[in-house]
Amino acid sequence: MSAARNTVAKNIVSTLKANNVQRVYGIPGDSLNGFTDALREEESIRWVHVRHEEAAALAAAAEAGLTDELAVCAGSCGPGNLHLINGLYDANKSRVPVLAIAAHIPSEEIGSQYFQETHPQELFRECSVYVEHVAHPSQMPRVLEIAMRTAVEKRGVAVVVIPGDVALAEAQSDRTSVIRAARPEIRPNPRELAEAADILNAAGKVTILAGAGTAGAHAEVMAMADALGAPIVHAMRGKEHIEYDNPFDVGMTGLLGFSSGYRAMESCEALLMLGTDFPYQQFYPENAKIIQVDIRGEQLGRRSRIDLGLVGTVRDTAASLLPLIERKVKRTHLSTSLKHYAKSRAKLDDLASPAKDGQPIHPQFVGRLVDELAGPDTVFTCDVGSPTVWAARYLSMNGRRRLLGSFNHGTMANALSHGIGAAAAYPGRQVVALAGTAA
Repeated sequence: MSAARNTVAKNIVSTLKANNVQRVYGIPGDSLNGFTDALREEESIRWVHVRHEEAAALAAAAEAGLTDELAVCAGSCGPGNLHLINGLYDANKSRVPVLAIAAHIPSEEIGSQYFQETHPQELFRECSVYVEHVAHPSQMPRVLEIAMRTAVEKRGVAVVVIPGDVALAEAQSDRTSVIRAARPEIRPNPRELAEAADILNAAGKVTILAGAGTAGAHAEVMAMADALGAPIVHAMRGKEHIEYDNPFDVGMTGLLGFSSGYRAMESCEALLMLGTDFPYQQFYPENAKIIQVDIRGEQLGRRSRIDLGLVGTVRDTAASLLPLIERKVKRTHLSTSLKHYAKSRAKLDDLASPAKDGQPIHPQFVGRLVDELAGPDTVFTCDVGSPTVWAARYLSMNGRRRLLGSFNHGTMANALSHGIGAAAAYPGRQVVALAGTAA
């Protein structure tokens, strides 16, 4: 009896297994048959059947965001993979590693206006860091390996477009590679660090604006704030990483934020931006010196004019900068900002009180109750709009809880799909989706 034929699709599945991919989100379709059949034979990878491909991409985005590992979704040719696009935009803008397998029409029909024909490479180009069409089995598994490497290193979406006939063709290589993201230490050079220290030491009032880039750098940011006597304002995506165990917290700024966060930035003499791409220009101070720290040099000065840009991780940069900082003796700016925050917090908490007899329940009160009743390691997901407002203002983080939303892309109705991805990644963990009515 001859050995089972090794197809390109089976090689894809073998590579996913070697890289500890445990599930693929999607909807079956004829053009995906080779891939889904290969998955069916591999018991270690679960097919998570959703009801719309957008949900598959959003679920994969949530899994990748929580685990910091590659997550996978798939769509059949034409309308099937077109439906992935909105969810992939969310994943790419959130900078999480997602691989999308996009099936294509039969190879010999490409360019003939065939049934369900689109041009996937063009369609996916803007919502990905890598997209490539596999026209011949000899391209695999190299294209797949490049896609996976690009997704985890650039932290974004990679799309492999593959016609169904190519997926069913005999594999020309049975190689499987393990792709792991590099974790380098990146910090500015000594001259740049000294220049940053000079600016911060000369300023009487310093404020820190913290974003998602502060993940894993809580201790370093607290030490920096303590030395500078600086209030810490956080952006929405920085909330889960920096709000907890933080005696320097003065809340958020921006459209969903606190007046205390806005004032702490408006009144400062130097603003230290740590790992944030906070987009609203009108909330940045006009007269302060601004230092921005970001792992991506192309982000520097994108949102506001800056006096100094530093390329590095927040953790490494803060640890290298701290010895050069002269501890502030006068801490009036911090104490004033904390008092303002206490007043702002009290006003918002008053809105979250129980309704009087016969009166409608305030949604703020629901947000507060969700926070009180949720577990210590709950994953919260929230729809765009009012649910994000309640999450920003009433969910408290503790270093174990997580908060997911479409905070950069802003798509509607994401909470349920994000919740599916979160629950799939952590089946024993409480997941709470704050879903709106889309009204």
